[in-house]
Amino acid sequence: MSDIRAIREAAERIRDGIVSTPCTGTRAFEHLAPGKHYLKFENLQHTGSFKDRGSLNRLLQLTDEERARGVVTASAGNHGQALAYHGGRLGISVTVVMPVTAPLIKVSNTRGYGARVIQSGTILDDAAVEAHRLVEEESLVLVPAFDDVDVIAGQGTMGLEILEQVPDVTLIIVPVGGGGMISGIAQAIKASKPGVRIVGVEADAAASAKASRDAGQIVKIAHSDTLADGIATKRVGDLTFPLIERYVDDLVTVSEEEIAAAILLLLERKKTVVEGAGAVPLAAIMTGRIPVFETDRAVLLLSGGNIDINMISRIIDRGLVFDGRLTRLSVTVRDRPGSLAGLARALADMGANVLETIHRRSFADISVGDVGIVIQVETRGREHVADIVRGLEELGHVVEERH
Repeated sequence: MSDIRAIREAAERIRDGIVSTPCTGTRAFEHLAPGKHYLKFENLQHTGSFKDRGSLNRLLQLTDEERARGVVTASAGNHGQALAYHGGRLGISVTVVMPVTAPLIKVSNTRGYGARVIQSGTILDDAAVEAHRLVEEESLVLVPAFDDVDVIAGQGTMGLEILEQVPDVTLIIVPVGGGGMISGIAQAIKASKPGVRIVGVEADAAASAKASRDAGQIVKIAHSDTLADGIATKRVGDLTFPLIERYVDDLVTVSEEEIAAAILLLLERKKTVVEGAGAVPLAAIMTGRIPVFETDRAVLLLSGGNIDINMISRIIDRGLVFDGRLTRLSVTVRDRPGSLAGLARALADMGANVLETIHRRSFADISVGDVGIVIQVETRGREHVADIVRGLEELGHVVEERH
């Protein structure tokens, strides 16, 4: 099992091959939670995620014979990209088995780094079956995404950097999938500052670590699709679970809407692009899932930025809906000339920007003398929406907010 000495050795081993990412203070989120906040920008690694650390540490410890055979892994994206990139630099053949549902950007990037990419199955577990078959048939060396002592030690180097960058840190908030990242970080931190709280955050749709903690043993869950695909695992690792139980103070979960809102907030306030997994620490503090105190020095780990560009507009819309800055109202007005113009004028007077309108006559459950108008509007937030609804009702309209 990894320990602090292995983590320190990993830090020396990988020093020249990874980015010592910044961990900078920010006041952008002080309205959400007390204390001082720092962002650890692992999305600035060579391949856009923290996975560079563990992958490189494992590759650098292969024997000459293992290097000649080549390596294989199952990955939804980030681990595969990191292995492909560093394998290419080191002259090691890399095969990555990815589910057919893996984000396109991660598939194309992995191929672009020179790996052989095989897509198999719809979930990571299916890809893992194929990876193990290739180990047997082609004598490839398996490099797990998280359940490996060298991978865990590599991820733990983030903890050492945080201690150097924020010596008075009191709270570290870490995304959790298979558990390799939080296991390594927690070991590194607790070895010298046991009073620092380590809190893991999972997506509601893939909360395998929390389910295992609640059960007192590793359990396999049936997860749903999630924006946080980088941490969508059905099961924590055999090596990582005991470390989580020993070193991690708490585990919390966040919803899809909260993840989308956090991605949007990081875009707006910090001009930083993160993937869903990288946004879950901010989602947890913005919703109050983690107690944060005035005396806290909290580090939020932005684990990766490999988001599919085709998803960003949809995620932004989802985040705007969560904030109340984009809403849909169903308004019943009298079916007479000028009613729509009057409604538009009233919305403009209240500071709402109309994006779309739909008339509903024939199929609306309303009087024949009325017309239903569904409007999509931009607002300043939830309080503004409430003011708009109240204002329209005072004008005699029947109003229903739709999501």
